[in-house]
Amino acid sequence: MAIPTSQRHDPDGLRGPDEPPAGTGKRVFSRRRLLAGGALASFSLPALHELVPHEGLHGGDGDALAAGGHRGHATATGGHEHAAFAGGAGVDHAANGFDPSAMLRDFDWGKTRRLPGGRVLREWEIHARDREIEVAPGVHYAAWTYNGRVPGPTLRCREGERLRIRFVNASTHPHTMHFHGVHSSFMDGVPGIGEGTGGGEIEPGGSFDYEFDAEPFGMHLYHCHVAPLAAHIAKGLYGAFIIDPARGRPEADELVMVMNAFDTNFDFSNEVYAVNTVGFHYQHHPIAVHRDELVRIYLANLVEYDPINSFHLHGNFFHHYPTGTSLEPAELTDIVVQGQAQRCILELRFPKPGRYMFHAHKTEFAELGWTGFFEVG
Repeated sequence: MAIPTSQRHDPDGLRGPDEPPAGTGKRVFSRRRLLAGGALASFSLPALHELVPHEGLHGGDGDALAAGGHRGHATATGGHEHAAFAGGAGVDHAANGFDPSAMLRDFDWGKTRRLPGGRVLREWEIHARDREIEVAPGVHYAAWTYNGRVPGPTLRCREGERLRIRFVNASTHPHTMHFHGVHSSFMDGVPGIGEGTGGGEIEPGGSFDYEFDAEPFGMHLYHCHVAPLAAHIAKGLYGAFIIDPARGRPEADELVMVMNAFDTNFDFSNEVYAVNTVGFHYQHHPIAVHRDELVRIYLANLVEYDPINSFHLHGNFFHHYPTGTSLEPAELTDIVVQGQAQRCILELRFPKPGRYMFHAHKTEFAELGWTGFFEVG
């Protein structure tokens, strides 16, 4: 059944105030049109200034957004429309409020204090906020965020600690925080459960303290669980949640990689794919690691609108720990496939120097931003 135009461009009635309404005549490019250009991986605009007049590449804010005051356009060549992100420009990380290179090693341990009896209480304060972010040069997106970033902060703790997360909804929509792990149903962040205790769905201006024990150890997630769930995840309300085993793990260079994607034209199909939000970031800013040093990757898939995602490493293999809940690896491989909310820990060493590619082994995702390099020195 065909989806009405109004629904294709505004699923669930969640269009932001600055996003282009359906029927305005503005062209919004789909990922099929972007892929037809075949030039996305280089961020080039070889033919984009010879465009169909006044038709631009639109991000979530409704404007044609390209660096230096130029508009990104499309041009017809051989029956295909070519389109690309703003060439010769980078994403403004300062304006975004986060840098994917820094996010790799940014672990939020919160604040701790001792409870009577000596047990550790670890606390955080998380705010839901609406804000525009740039997901590729010239492509802006009206996101919903935890603490102003996508993904939200990587919350990290130790097995057996008592955790308290104060959630403040500074957004214009109802939200929650749902943690993967073991806890009471009243702390589950699900609408309809816990309203009598102040939990459940948290309205704008409201707050709630989620409190539970840190178990089991492993690589976990948190995300909003308010309906329509797909929209709340697609808009950016998710993050990594790591519980270290009581005995710890071997020392390593640790990296957090949250695979995500963005539907910039509201057609239930993503136009930008990434790790830690910005498409192609690690292609242009390779991840520096040391030869022979243990590297530990906390990997999670939070892509909406696609059934699977994957991580493939060139020139090397890694040990794969599904969900990170075992200290023994399940396999030695060079690729893992994940459905949404699946996660794992990968451990490896690079025995040889050089530049090694990693990417989604779904070529369409790689061509739309999900690709990068390790620089081994």
